[in-house]
Amino acid sequence: MGTPGDQPIHANRSDMSHTSTPADGPRPGSRRRARTRTRGSKFRRVVLPVLLVLVLAAGGSVWWVYQGLDDNLKDGAVDLEQALGDEKNRPRREAVAGDALNLLLLGSDSRAGANGALDGGRPGGARSDTALLVHIAKGRTEAVAVSIPRDTLVTRPECTAPDGTVLPSARRVMFNSVYAQAGSACTVKTVEQMSDVRVDHLVEVDFAGFKGIVDAIGGVTVRLDEPITSGLRLDAGEHRLDGDEALKFVRTRHGYGDGSDLGRIELQQKFLGALLAEVKRQDLLGSPAKLYRIADRLTESLTTDSELASLTALAEFGRSLEGIDPAAMDTVMLPVAYDKADPNRVVAVEPAASRLWEAIRTDAEIPASVRDSPARG
Repeated sequence: MGTPGDQPIHANRSDMSHTSTPADGPRPGSRRRARTRTRGSKFRRVVLPVLLVLVLAAGGSVWWVYQGLDDNLKDGAVDLEQALGDEKNRPRREAVAGDALNLLLLGSDSRAGANGALDGGRPGGARSDTALLVHIAKGRTEAVAVSIPRDTLVTRPECTAPDGTVLPSARRVMFNSVYAQAGSACTVKTVEQMSDVRVDHLVEVDFAGFKGIVDAIGGVTVRLDEPITSGLRLDAGEHRLDGDEALKFVRTRHGYGDGSDLGRIELQQKFLGALLAEVKRQDLLGSPAKLYRIADRLTESLTTDSELASLTALAEFGRSLEGIDPAAMDTVMLPVAYDKADPNRVVAVEPAASRLWEAIRTDAEIPASVRDSPARG
């Protein structure tokens, strides 16, 4: 979820020392991710709002209920094939990856509709300040989510904005500005260009959907190892957050860690794990009324690519992911360093970034050198 405007990172540069990294090498046997993690990737479970919807989809047994939720999904669906153009210009799927697939999950800070009364946001426009490229591994039993920091400088390809305006390619633009200027399809195109990874599906959730999920399940309990000292002020320890507080929590930037966007990503990962734990703890599958309430709120605030824009499609997709164990889910941040010309922005660190994308593209183990690469340079 986003922070209004292009605010600088203002991080403490004293923590930017490099560490030695082990050489990459083959890892025979199980594809389970290594147990050793850097601080940003110790969290091993990620909630995918789309997975929640997939589960909820199975509960629509009455036609009028199904029809209402189905209409919610179809409104605003994005036709990626039409928007991204010639197939030969998109990344090819590696044969070794089998039935693996990649989903781009975006969090929008739009002020449209029900989002207008919520914390922060963008009047007259929107940014996507939460971006996760979720790789679902071959065999559909494991998944890894790659967080892309909003302040990352990227090359935006030529894109057609939703209003029909053609935007020329541009270098050194901030990643989250792509969504603001050209929409979600262009964000997909940008991710494909920077990674050479094929994006199969798009899921976008706005402020109202996020808040609605949290309120519908009665709040989420998070545990902080260190306090948040500005904005939503929280001491270290456990806190029960309602929808508004949860929204502020995942948007917190200053007053936590080094005050950078990278610290905010850590909070988002922490919250998503707590949300998954809460959903499991309440056994929501046993409460049709609560399931419908969550599904109704979420589908109203959810935008997908056209292939997923129905409950039938979502349910079929969900069934294909039933083998994913939350304990096998993983998160990793795109390795970045502060830009030498603009210390308020970050750039992908090489060769770690290329190694990460190659692992995603070929459905391979994330190299240790990627995990050990400092996320601040």
